Amino acid sequence: MIPDSEICKKATQLVAEISPTFLCNHCIRTFLFGDLLGKRDGLKYDRELLYLGAIMHDLGLTERFDGEQRFEVDGADAARAFVLANGLPNEKAEVVWDAIALHTSLGIASRKQPEIALVHLGASADVLGMRISDIPSETVEQAIEAYPRLGFNRAMTELLVSQVKRKPQTVAFTWLAEVGRGCIHGFASPNWSDMLKSSPFAE
Repeated sequence: MIPDSEICKKATQLVAEISPTFLCNHCIRTFLFGDLLGKRDGLKYDRELLYLGAIMHDLGLTERFDGEQRFEVDGADAARAFVLANGLPNEKAEVVWDAIALHTSLGIASRKQPEIALVHLGASADVLGMRISDIPSETVEQAIEAYPRLGFNRAMTELLVSQVKRKPQTVAFTWLAEVGRGCIHGFASPNWSDMLKSSPFAE
């Protein structure tokens, strides 16, 4: 079920080399679930582009590509550079960038073109169980058997908490601020009132 073009093989090898196994498995399940939801919904999409977006959507959580931006953007930048270096045209590289940068953007990614929406839907299905009931339960079980979760909930939470601790400046007004508030004692992130008070305008 996984695309086996040369660029897809190289992307899989990259992710497998630099990611913990639980994260690599999650990225593959993201593709599988996104692809299944796309077929269920009768969408027309490029499976290779979907796979590239899915397999690389968490590059920003790896040590190699962890920069100074939100992990989604760090990962999107790294993936775009990778696919361009491996012969993908700029137009398709931008789809991969959007798919990764927007994969945590509820209410936005799902309105974009199918390859972008399906990376978001596949990741949401695997992490939060969103729309997982739209996939046959035996198929879900087969995907998890082939690519085990390996303590995903705990391990992913640890990765995200690490991001928040090291780069608190990137989490304001994002869902990672909620990770910080829920998992880090005493964590505070600027809110709407704080930002207004620090603006130069009195009203």
